[in-house]
Amino acid sequence: MLTLSEVCAGYGGEDVIKNINLHVYAGENLSIIGPNGCGKTTLLRAVAGILPFRGEIKIGERSIRMMNRREIAAKVAMLSQISGVYFSYTVFDTVMMGRYAHNGTLLGLPNAEDKAIVTRCLETVGLLSEKDRAITELSGGMLQRVFLARTLAQQPQILLLDEPTNHLDLKYQAELIDYLSGWAQEEGRAVVGVFHDINLALRLGGSMMVMQDGQIMALGKADEIATGGLLNRVYEMDVAQYMRRGMAIWQR
Repeated sequence: MLTLSEVCAGYGGEDVIKNINLHVYAGENLSIIGPNGCGKTTLLRAVAGILPFRGEIKIGERSIRMMNRREIAAKVAMLSQISGVYFSYTVFDTVMMGRYAHNGTLLGLPNAEDKAIVTRCLETVGLLSEKDRAITELSGGMLQRVFLARTLAQQPQILLLDEPTNHLDLKYQAELIDYLSGWAQEEGRAVVGVFHDINLALRLGGSMMVMQDGQIMALGKADEIATGGLLNRVYEMDVAQYMRRGMAIWQR
């Protein structure tokens, strides 16, 4: 479904990710973990086609270099951390923007199918009752759920998530990860998510990739990667012991 071959990308002429080779299969959940600055977000931005890169990125058999922005958006959607810069649209209109890749009417009149899809996405994130509120009135957690609904409204084949639980409380973190865990199983989709919280990456399940200094250090089943000694070296701490201490508190 998604193939990266010798991909390099960065900023100001300096590579942040270097010679990345990766294949993500239909139905796969892939969590990407690693210390700050290791290239996780840079990798997602290259895959989304919003950052120049060297090498090759393909969706199916087609290079994204041969696709325009609208074609890429119909295949790949990216949910980033809240930037704090947005306009005072309603919740419903904000989510409707996700339909642009399919109908080409960013500010035009949506059709019945568009409205039904947006309504379903708002129900999924629990915000249908807020559909007429301006997004400038929302809390950070609610706003993140609006942007998730907009991403889902694109109906992508590949969902890219950069810290998707940012600003969410524990309840919605768990619900979001559980929903995404099953999302990739529908109609041959794939989820590629960047996480700082290893527990959330494990909850997503599937595969896990560890990055350090812009390169892939390990790739395999999430539970096997998380229990290996590699994470201790990458994070320069005893990761397993840290996670056990957290569990011990709740078991008292």
